This record gives sequence, C-alpha cells and structure tokens, in this order.
Amino acid sequence: MKIHSQFVSKAQTKASAIAKQKVVISLLSLLLLAAGLFYSFNVLAETNLAGVEIEYINEPDLLSDPVQDLLADMNAAHESATDDTTDNDLWARIKDGYELPDVKSPYTSTHEEWYSTRPDYIQRMMERSQRYLFHIVEEVQKRGMPTEIALLPMIESAFNPQAYSRSKASGIWQFVPATGRHFGLQQNWWVDNRRDVTAATDAALDYLQKLHGMFGSWDLALAAYNAGEGTVQRAIDKNRRLGLATNYQSLSLPPETRNYVPKLQAIKNIVTDPEKYGLSIATMPNRPYFARVTTPKQIDAKLAAQLAEISYEEFSALNPSYNRPVITSQGEKHQLLLPVWAAEQFADNLANYDKPLTSWQTYTAKRGERVDSIAKKFGTNVHNLRMVNGLSGTSKLRASQTMLVPATYNTTTDNNDEAIYVSEFASNNIENDGIVDEPRATRRIIHKVKKGETLTALAIKYDTSTQTLKKLNGLRNSKVKVGQNLTIKQGDFKTVSFKTTKASSNRKSLRSKHIKTNHKSSKRIRARSHIRLR
Repeated sequence: MKIHSQFVSKAQTKASAIAKQKVVISLLSLLLLAAGLFYSFNVLAETNLAGVEIEYINEPDLLSDPVQDLLADMNAAHESATDDTTDNDLWARIKDGYELPDVKSPYTSTHEEWYSTRPDYIQRMMERSQRYLFHIVEEVQKRGMPTEIALLPMIESAFNPQAYSRSKASGIWQFVPATGRHFGLQQNWWVDNRRDVTAATDAALDYLQKLHGMFGSWDLALAAYNAGEGTVQRAIDKNRRLGLATNYQSLSLPPETRNYVPKLQAIKNIVTDPEKYGLSIATMPNRPYFARVTTPKQIDAKLAAQLAEISYEEFSALNPSYNRPVITSQGEKHQLLLPVWAAEQFADNLANYDKPLTSWQTYTAKRGERVDSIAKKFGTNVHNLRMVNGLSGTSKLRASQTMLVPATYNTTTDNNDEAIYVSEFASNNIENDGIVDEPRATRRIIHKVKKGETLTALAIKYDTSTQTLKKLNGLRNSKVKVGQNLTIKQGDFKTVSFKTTKASSNRKSLRSKHIKTNHKSSKRIRARSHIRLR
C-alpha cells in the first residue's frame, strides 16, 4: 500500500511538472505572437521611428509562420552547405554526366604520372578553363553527349585559346584551317574564328556528333577527331580484312591517336579524384562566367576592355579571335563576350562615352610608298605599323594596298565612326597560318575515290561542302564507292604560301602602343548594349 502511495505521488508530481511546462510554453507562444504582431504593425507602417520611409511587405507574406519560415531557411542552408550537388559545383555536374566506359591502358598510367608531377601546369589549365567550361558543359548536355567531351580541350590545348600547333591547328579545339572552314569557322585578315570560343565549340560538337554517327562509338569518334576519319576508316577496313577486332584499342593507329583516348581518360581520372594523384583542384561554380553584349560595328579592343573595367588580358581571353587592334564588322553591330559582372558596367559606360570608339582608320598606299614613310606620316613607328597590319619585316607594300593607320581628327570631322570599311581589306585576306587567298578562275577536276575516303573527307580536302559534291555528281546520299570518279569544283581561291617573321606570325593578340591624338571636337555617342547570359 505504501509502495502504491509513493507511485501515485510521483505520477502526480510528474503531471504537475508537465502542466507547468505547458503553461510556460503557452506564455512564450503568446509573447512570440505579440512580438510578431508588433513587428508586423511596424513593417506595415509608412515610416520608422526616425521618419525614414520603409517598404511595405506584401500581404500574403504576413500569413506565413515566421518561426516555421526561419526553420525552413535554416534547413535549406544546411542542406546546401552539406550536400555537394550538381546545382552548386560544376565538377559534380560533369561527373554526374559521365557516360564513356573507362579505358584500361598502360598509356593512361603514363599520362596520369605526367600530369600528377606537374601541379603548376594543372593549376594554370584549370584557371583558364573556368572562363569556358560552364558554356561547353551546357552545349554538350543540350546535345545529349557525354560530359567527358567537355574535358577534351584540356588535352587539345590546355584551354589556351591562343594555342597553335605545328600542323597549323588553332584555338581550344585545335581546328586545322580546312576543317575549320568546312564547319563554318571564318578565317580572314580580321578574325580567325577557330579561336572564337563559342563558334569553335559549336563546330567541334557538330564534328564529334557526325563522327559518332559514322563510327558508332565515342572512342572511335575521338580517334577520328584527332587523326581524321579517313585514317580511322582505313584502320578498320584493314582489321576486317585480317579478321581482327575493329574496336579502338585493336586498331593500328598513329602513336598520337593511340594515346588520345587514354590521355582523356587520365584527365577524367584526375578530375574525378585529384587527391589520389596528390593534386588539388578548386571547386568551380555551376553558373555562367561570361555574357554576350551587343556593340556598335567598330570599337578598339583596348577601349572595350576599359569600358568593361577589366584588364586587356581578360578581354582577349574571352575574345581571342580578333587579329587586329580594332574590332569591326560589315553589319551595324556585333557581339562580344564579357565577364557577367562586367557586362552591365560596359553597357553603362558605352552609353555615356562621348569620344570616338576607334583610334584607327584606313589608308591606301600609293605606288612606291614605303612603310617607314607612312609610319612617319601618321606619327607611329615602323614596327608597330607592320605588326598591326600583319606585314613581315621584309615584305613590300603592294600598289593601292589598304592598311590600318592611326586615326587623325580635325574640326571638320566630328567622329571617326565611318573611318574603317571591312570590304576595303578584301585583298588583305591573310590567315593566321601564313596563307594568302588570291582570286582565281574556278576549275573542275576528276577525283578517283580511294579506299577509306569519304565524301566529307573529300569535301574538306578540296575546301567545298558535301552538299555541293552531291549536287555536282548527282548523288542521293553521302555514300561513295572505291574507284568511283567524282567531279570536284574547287573553290574560288587558291592557296599560296609565303614566309613570315616571328612577329608577323605571332598568334597572340596584338598589343600595339596607344596612339594619342588631339580630339578638337567629337560627337557624343549614345549606344545601347544588349546583354545576354551564356
């Protein structure tokens, strides 16, 4: 009985304590509610106690529970901080999109060792890649391609947009001139779009998709991207004749091509687990690095960088395709790439800039006129004038050759907007690989199809298109047979090599000295710049 009494006493005590807790909680709730109402009324007031105007909160927001909202925000922040998802980290997004089977090859180990012993090289490559990688991943995934493809510029160029190979391949995707032209990459005196980040990315992905359709596997497509589709097709045909396997690792390919896919595998392994190789790779935000801005049809590259308030090196890294210090086009406007954080600043500064947008103009050389005399006439030095116009140290001016020279202004000319006409430089059609395009009469030849040759390969070889070849030869599709005679209508240009000095063939953006001119009067320019994230 005594034990029962003690048990009841303890139960009553516990119940009393619970009741007290409920009372305390109720009181705290009332206090919180009162504080919330007081806060709400103050938020709805038009001014604070000091008489400073404050904004209203929308009425629906007052219906939510502030405590629950706070808890929800805290949970979301915690999940965001602890969960390394593809929403926040570009590397995680890339890893999540892997589709290529891993390559087991001794070549892979060799490349892993090479990269792992060069941490400075890896760091520079990764720093360069942060400008371009988000855009490339976006484009790769839009097409449903494996995200390993986005890593390909690491083995092609180490993400250096000015990379230039012995085979005259250029840009982060390393297009040779003929293949670049075949895929629409313009190459002339003004620009080399093999170095244009967005245009070359589109062209490279077009080419890779086409190769994948031809060979049916990504490793063979990558091999063909490196060595050419004809080389890969001939290796496949040879193995078929010998009754051997025709997969990538079984083919007899050039040494560089045998290393190509294993090299990409090595990069993939390092990106996936850098710590395993003693390397550290910084996280990369999964968001656009650059935006497109629309500009007037001509503007100095250095001025564009100044208006964006970024360094000229940063500007050149995003716009590496331009060969001249002035950016111009035949249309009324064109687009540049700028860091996202600089795009709006550029638009504002451009709209309020009241001086000429270019410090250059065209000049037609007179018969017998020398470069040194022209340099003296326009107050610049010979080296600078030659470099800007892509002239070697020994080359002589042609009669009536059009050149870029420092602009001059006077009281009768308000502005230099119409000083440069792209069409006047048509005869200066010099590509960055030291080739001049000279007009000539179109001619036709007959080509006998050899084993391993494809219509696309022939189109690239003769600088034409597959559609032109099909139309010219009455072909219903792109299939051609060994021994078949094809009529080839060669393009309207012939290729003539010429010698260049190191200065004139330099792939880097021109860094000409700024020429100061006295602007006695100028027309205020109000330009609207449209910004689009990519």
